Amino acid sequence: MGEGKGSTLVHLIVIVLSLTAFGFAIAAERRRSTGVLHKDDFTNRTYCVYESDVATGYGAGAFLFLLSSESLLMGVTKCMCFGRPLAPGGNRAWTIIYFVSSWMTFLVAEACLIAGARNNAYHTKYRHMVYADNFSCDALRKGVFISGAVFVVATMILNIYYYMYFTKATTQPAHKANRAASTVGMAGRA
Repeated sequence: MGEGKGSTLVHLIVIVLSLTAFGFAIAAERRRSTGVLHKDDFTNRTYCVYESDVATGYGAGAFLFLLSSESLLMGVTKCMCFGRPLAPGGNRAWTIIYFVSSWMTFLVAEACLIAGARNNAYHTKYRHMVYADNFSCDALRKGVFISGAVFVVATMILNIYYYMYFTKATTQPAHKANRAASTVGMAGRA
């Protein structure tokens, strides 16, 4: 590692994995399942016919790519709790701020992605027959995967800054106070 810059390979892998998760989240939003009411004339039943279930796979893929990005970074930095101690100062403070912020955005992004994938799969696979007269087909709300994508980008940015400040805080030497001898003597006068 260079002077507090961190490994370029780690930066690159975190960015690529996060951008891949972002791409999958956008693709999932564009391919959300939508249902259309269909009436079967033979049995006189109305049911929902849904499009393909590709968005569920994209949402799960985005979830896994973001999870692998976060896991890689936490493995390299040893989750900030284990390994070399952080030197006191501004870099340590920023490291802690970015660490907590990145975890919060990560959890929100993962919740959006997995909830969107689950709800999309629920509407696609498990709603077949409907016996109600006035019924509309349920679909995943617009923006669930987009919200996840926004938080994926926020997580990526915070992770980059976290790693940058983490390496600065672990590579700088700890500052020891240079105290001169006390001017007040503790011994009695002779």
